[in-house]
Amino acid sequence: MSDCIFCKIVEGKIPAQKVYEDEDILAFNDINPARPVHVLVIPKKHITSLATVAAEDTPVLGKMLATANGIATAQGSPDGFRVIINTGRVGNQEVPHLHLHIVGGPDPVGPMLKRI
Repeated sequence: MSDCIFCKIVEGKIPAQKVYEDEDILAFNDINPARPVHVLVIPKKHITSLATVAAEDTPVLGKMLATANGIATAQGSPDGFRVIINTGRVGNQEVPHLHLHIVGGPDPVGPMLKRI
């Protein structure tokens, strides 16, 4: 997708601080981190959101999750981390390209959700 910022990162048109890459996925540090460790993991194929995945996307989704521990550990969160996938407007997805956030660091992340 020509106007997608994450597709432009995959294509090398926008720089990113890459921490992991293979033929299917790319992981890079968030430019506005919320935690000491805050990495985004994206499929190289443009998938708009978790709401639009197809059956053929299952392997790349599995790879994104399967690499999370290694990425978190390598980036300084060996004692645990949180994986977040925001989806759509209600899920507060800011970039319309499927991505997961790996957040962590030396201290606990905190409560999962703010109670209402």
